[in-house]
Amino acid sequence: MPASAHPNPFTGWLRRQAVPLTHLDPEAPLDDLEPVRDIIGGARVVAIGENSHFINEFSLMRRRILRFLVEHCGFTVLAFEYGFSEGFPLDAWAQGEGTDDDLSAHLAEAIPVGVDEPLRWMRRHNATAGVPVRFAGIDIPAAGGSLLPALAPVAGYLREIDPETLPAVHAAMRMAESFAGASAASAAPAWTRLATAEQDALSAVLMRLLIRFRAVEALYVSRGDQHSYDIALRRIEAACHADYGFRAMAGLYAGTGLTADTSARDVYMAGSVLWHLERLEPGARIVLAAHNAHLQKVPISFNGHLTGLPMGQHLQRVLGDEYFALGLTSTAGHTADMRPDENTRFGFAIDNTALEAPEPGSVEAAFADAGLGLSIADLRRARREAVAPGPDRIRIQSAYLHTPVLDAFDGILSTPTSTVADDVES
Repeated sequence: MPASAHPNPFTGWLRRQAVPLTHLDPEAPLDDLEPVRDIIGGARVVAIGENSHFINEFSLMRRRILRFLVEHCGFTVLAFEYGFSEGFPLDAWAQGEGTDDDLSAHLAEAIPVGVDEPLRWMRRHNATAGVPVRFAGIDIPAAGGSLLPALAPVAGYLREIDPETLPAVHAAMRMAESFAGASAASAAPAWTRLATAEQDALSAVLMRLLIRFRAVEALYVSRGDQHSYDIALRRIEAACHADYGFRAMAGLYAGTGLTADTSARDVYMAGSVLWHLERLEPGARIVLAAHNAHLQKVPISFNGHLTGLPMGQHLQRVLGDEYFALGLTSTAGHTADMRPDENTRFGFAIDNTALEAPEPGSVEAAFADAGLGLSIADLRRARREAVAPGPDRIRIQSAYLHTPVLDAFDGILSTPTSTVADDVES
């Protein structure tokens, strides 16, 4: 059927306008990605998503796009869905500190979300590059699993700057240690088993630390420097947002949560991107890697209930068209469903789940019906050309997130198949 005669206007538009890509090899030539330059325009932050963690094809495509944006478009920072506090040692390693083998130790406790290979490429690139590529963590500590990666460096800072306040941060660390895990999936259930008085005591001491930090900024900076203060404050904020997240998750699962109450993590991530952006040289551009559900620009709802305002929505409000959200998805293959399991290392098990045929109305169905393979579509162009109706859902693992796709994303990259990484430890 000719594209112009296709019964679905968006599918017909997709057949005419989607740009085919030739391969997934991050080390091979990048010529096929040249249209990406025009698609992203002048965006300062280009976010590259994935509909599921732990997918080989998404990791490979992210690495290709990162390399293209650095080598051909002048991007100089990779920001990642990885702890803000934990990101600083990784940046130092990417700049050449230590040995090549040290990265494994840095990542030993982290969920393997695909940050290792981009970092290895950055280290190789930076060894000869005139302008190095920096790494920036943006997330709450340990993906919400532990407050300690944020609080321990704060204790070191206070030891030099304000020893009087050390007992407060040590008290917070003792309480946080009692339920610390490798991710929110393991820590959140442990947090719910704390006595209410302990939960409240932790929140109270964290808030007291935060307010003191803000109230005596001039004193702290006079005893140290602005940059060290800014990092320490951001770490305290990370701990506060993670602590809030435990309460929000408990309320969500109990059916008593407030509307959009799980937004604390996403607004922190958005704030971290802006924190880094403000401290870069004028005109610097960031590649941002995160799950589709974090980088989309419209609220997240499940079963008609507004659960969260994603990072991308916050960034779009501040940056406007200087923020570009590229969602990654697949039309067939397998996905990594994450099933809660407290007996596993990270608090969840990975189920290698075969994908069913795309649902009608999904962006995946549109790519499949258009007969497209590996390809990318400029949704800003679709909006300008008033293509309607657009898709109303996109895959999230083996399920679907119902969302107005043309508003949620500025571009979609679809792979014809997806496979689950075999090095994921449950």
